[in-house]
Order: sequence, then C-alpha cells, then structure tokens
Amino acid sequence: MNLKALLVDDEINIMRNLQTVIPWASLGIEVVGMAKNGVKALELIGEHEPDLILSDIRMPVMDGIELLRQLQERKYEGEVIMLTGFQEFDYARSAVKYGAKDYILKPIDYEELEAVVGRLAALIRERRTEKLKERRKRESLSSLACEKVLYDVLMDYTSVAALPEEEHKLLHESTYTLLLADLDGYSQIARPWDENERKLHNFALRNVLQDALLPYELTYAVVQTREGEWCLFVQRRPDSPDAASAEVRGWCEALQQAAERYAKLAISIGIYPEPVTLEQLGAAYKNVQRSLQLSPGKRHITVADKPGPEDEDNSPLWHLFDELAAGLKQVDRCRLEQATRELHAAIKPIMTQSVLRGEQILHFLVLHLMREMREGGLLARSQEEAVWAKLEKSVSVKELLDTIDSLIAECLDARLAKKSSEVLMVTAKDFIDRHLSEDIGVDQMACHLGISCSYFSLLFKQQYGETFVEYLTRRRVEQAKSLLLMSDKSVTQIGKTVGYAERRYFSKVFVRHVGVTPSEYREQMKQV
Repeated sequence: MNLKALLVDDEINIMRNLQTVIPWASLGIEVVGMAKNGVKALELIGEHEPDLILSDIRMPVMDGIELLRQLQERKYEGEVIMLTGFQEFDYARSAVKYGAKDYILKPIDYEELEAVVGRLAALIRERRTEKLKERRKRESLSSLACEKVLYDVLMDYTSVAALPEEEHKLLHESTYTLLLADLDGYSQIARPWDENERKLHNFALRNVLQDALLPYELTYAVVQTREGEWCLFVQRRPDSPDAASAEVRGWCEALQQAAERYAKLAISIGIYPEPVTLEQLGAAYKNVQRSLQLSPGKRHITVADKPGPEDEDNSPLWHLFDELAAGLKQVDRCRLEQATRELHAAIKPIMTQSVLRGEQILHFLVLHLMREMREGGLLARSQEEAVWAKLEKSVSVKELLDTIDSLIAECLDARLAKKSSEVLMVTAKDFIDRHLSEDIGVDQMACHLGISCSYFSLLFKQQYGETFVEYLTRRRVEQAKSLLLMSDKSVTQIGKTVGYAERRYFSKVFVRHVGVTPSEYREQMKQV
C-alpha cells in the first residue's frame, strides 16, 4: 500500500533536498505537498491526509511545536519526524512530548533519515493492516457465524439475551434497515421443480442478492429464511437514509434487476419502515412478511405499515400461524390441535368485517404451510397438486379452512410415520445444504446429529444410495454449475462459495464430474 508524505520547512533548499535525495518511490511513499510553515501545513494535511510528516521546528507564522499541538488536538493518526539544530535540543524534547515519533539533527544525515523514514513507513503499514483486519472482522455481517445468529434470532431459535455480547458485539450494537425479498408466486413456480432444482434456484438467487448491493458499499448480510424468501440486514451508519427514502427504494430496484438479469426470476421486496435493533428483528421480519404476502400484484416494493391498532387486533391470528408452523416442525399434536381450534375461532370476527380479507389471510396460510411442509420433505407431489387444484378454483373460507386442516393432518401423519433414522438423514441433508461453503466432514455431521461416525456413514449410504462425500461433492458441483451460468463471479470466487478454497483443486473436481473445466463449461453454456 502506498503512503503519503508532507514536507514542512521554511528553507526551500532543505525542502528540495528532502524531496530529491530520499528515494520516496522505492519506499512506496508519495510526497503530496510542501509547506513553508505550520499554517500552510495544516491546510495541506486537511486536503491530503498524509501518513508521514517531516517538519522543521523553527519556522515563521506557526512553528513545528505549535503544529504538533494542533495535530494532537485534531487526533492526527500519522507519524511526525522533526528536523532540528543542535541549539534547539530542548525544542526537540518538547516535540517528542507532543507526539513526534523521532527527530533528526541538522545538518541532516540523509542516510540516517532514509532509515528512519523506512522504519516508520513499515510501522504505519503494519498498523494499518491490523486496523483493516480488525475493522473487517468487526464489520463482517456476512460471516457464517453472524448469519447463523441472525437466522436463529429471526426464527426464535435463540433469545438475544442468550448471545455472548463480547462475541457478537457488532450485532448487539448495530441497528439495521430490514428488507425482505420474496420470489413472486414461488409456490406455483416451484411446482415442476424437483428437490435439486429447488435448491439450485434458491442457492443461485441468494448469491445474486448477495452481490447486487456491492456497488453501494453497504455492510449487509443475506439470510435465507425459507424457500423463495430472503431477509437482508443492512447495517446502519450515521448518514444512512430513511427506510422509506428513494435511496432505499433504489437498493430494492437493484435487487429486482439483478434477480431478473441473472436468475430470470421476479421478486417483490418489503421494507420495514424504521431502523431495528437485534432484539426487534424477529417482530420486524414477521411484520414485513405479512405485509408483503398480503399485498396484491407482482414485482412490487412495499413499505410495511408501522404496527398499529389493526396489528394488535390481528396479533393473536398471526401468533396462531407461528404456532402451526412450530407444531409441524416439532411434531406436537396437542399444540397443533389447540392452534387449529383457535384459528377457526379467530377467523370469524375478521369475516364479519371483510370476507375478502379473511380469504386473503387463509390463502396466505395455505401457501405458508405448503412451504414449511415442502422444506421438511413432508409434502408429496400428489398432495401438493391436489392443494393447487383447489386453490385454482374459487374457494370459500370454509374450503380454505378444510384445506388447512387436511394439510396439517397429512403433515403430522407423514412426520410420525417416518422412522427415526429417516428423520436423522433429513436433518443431515438440510445441514449439508446450509453449510456447503464450509469445510464439513463426517466427524462434524455425526457430532451435529449426536451419533457415531460409522453409524452416520451407514445410515447416509442406506438412505440416499451414495456416500456422504459423494453427495457433498455432487451438490457442490451442481451449485457451481448454477453460479457459472447465473453470475459474473470468477472461477476462484465460485470455488470458494461452494467450499473449495483452492482454484486448482476445484477445477480438478469439476473436470472429474463434468468433463470440462469451469471456464470451458461457462463458455459452452453461453453458446447454447
């Protein structure tokens, strides 16, 4: 990294010597300005922000000591070397007191000065590198650890109070602009897709959304909340725009354009109207999700309403939605039966006010349940088609409630009918698909499931007809092929995204499975 230097001396000959005798270019330093006194130096410092200053002490208008005092007040973070005569030794000691890193006696020994400049330049670079690493570490919302925490908070899998504050300091201290991207008509679009096609489309679109906001230099994370739905957390700065501003709408339009250009898919986006803290994320997510799902049309951008009296009136109903989804995941028959009874009772007051709104809410719930069941592998293709056949007709509230009851009963029966080994393998497959970019192995999988490595390997082969490594490699290659078609990322970047840190090894694996290199595959597909 190149550094910038400023020369300050009232003797023009000394300044010229400093400029020409010291090999600045070979030291990786650019002289950005020269000043005859401290006042002019301060102007140039404000303009160029130099990393290193070489300054005389005795100068008219403002001397070097006063310059140092001013720099100290401004919290200058660079280094200063003072140039002084023998008779000014006491001044030199004062200069060190006010923050000068070193001083050189006049007449100047240029070899000594070059050595000092080189040493300080190395120190500045080392310090800057460490600061950059630390800042990136603090600001990295897109790290896997941060994404896992954000996902768990959204899904209510953990409480914010349970998170170690030191470990997740950035998340605790930040506020966010929350966006929710939903693939328009996902449940219907995904009808003809098999499991692999659904995963590939979801994975590819997630990567498209991750890259779409890079030109805006935002700190943000993209977390998939369920199939066809992604939550974006944009970390707010003091100058961040209001959520309802034209600038945030511009971000949303960029996301929509990227989805259409690279994935050939249309998305709608919901915006939460206020900045949110980590503690508020879960409630804000549900608010935007409901607002987005109940909004008519496609490819729209919706600013969710602030929670008001209507939301308070409907909050028991929305809570029942969450209860139904949680009951399905936990195979809790009592919880499901209780939530179903309460749903039937809660929909009646809404129907007296607006039949259309009641139908909208129940239609949303049917689609919501189908997504949950599909993700859990609990919805057969024939069952899904039967539900769609009903929805494509003009169905009444009673028919919608019957459909919901049937879905819940079928889902519960399917989950209870599964053997414990099958449930373990469904969990394993879900874990693999969520952690493809990580270095995961049999040991980690067995630990996650709470079984031995040998038992895990045996179950996996029996369930899926291939070994864990074969499945993992195949999924990574499939997702790499999707990214090669749907993104402009380099082969190296795509390799890292799907779990291969080394490009050479990634290419070797890709050739073994596809028959051509990643670059050749991309070119061939472009021609097709």
